[in-house]
Amino acid sequence: LTDPRKVGVLLRDIDAYEGGFLTRCALQLSPLLFVRPGELRRAEWSEINLEVAEWRIPAAKMKGRVMHIVPLAKQALAVLRELEPLTGPNGWVFPGNRTNGEPMSENTVNAALRRLGYSRAVMTAHGFRGMASTLLHELGWPSDVVERQLSHAERNTVKAAYNHAEHLPERRRMMQAWADHLDKLRRAQTPK
Repeated sequence: LTDPRKVGVLLRDIDAYEGGFLTRCALQLSPLLFVRPGELRRAEWSEINLEVAEWRIPAAKMKGRVMHIVPLAKQALAVLRELEPLTGPNGWVFPGNRTNGEPMSENTVNAALRRLGYSRAVMTAHGFRGMASTLLHELGWPSDVVERQLSHAERNTVKAAYNHAEHLPERRRMMQAWADHLDKLRRAQTPK
C-alpha cells in the first residue's frame, strides 16, 4: 500500500485489531520501524535503549551482516513502553506463544493482516518497507537517508568503498517525521 488514504485506513484497522496484544504491538511497530519482519520478531530487549531512543540490531541478525541502528520515534517508544512490563526487561520483545524460548512466529504479522482483510497481494509484513520507502521519497527525504534506514547496501562498489556515512542525525529526524506523518494519515478521514 502506498496510497496515503489507504495507508490511513490500514493504520486505523491495525489500531482496532482485536487479536493478541503482542500481535497488535508488532503490527503497530511494523510501519513505524519498517525493518525486515524477521528482525522485528527477533528483537531482544538487550538491543533496545528506551532512554537513548534507539534499537541496535546486531550484525549477526542483519541480512547484510552489519550492525544497524533504528532510531525510535516517540510513537514507537510508546508501544515499546506498553510491551516492556509484559515481555521485558530481558529476552524477546515478542516471545512466541509456546514455551520453547523462541520468538513470535514468522507468520504472525502476515496472518494478522489477513484477519484484518488484507490479502497477500495488497499487504504483507515486508510490504511496510516498500510503503515507507515510497512515501518517504515522495515526502522529499534524501534517497541516501531512506536507503540507509532500510539497511540497503550501496550498489555502486566505488561509492560504497569511500562512503561510510550513516546519516544518523538526519535518520533520527526522518523517523520522527515519518511517525508524525503516519499519525496524520491515521487521523485523516477517507471520504465515502
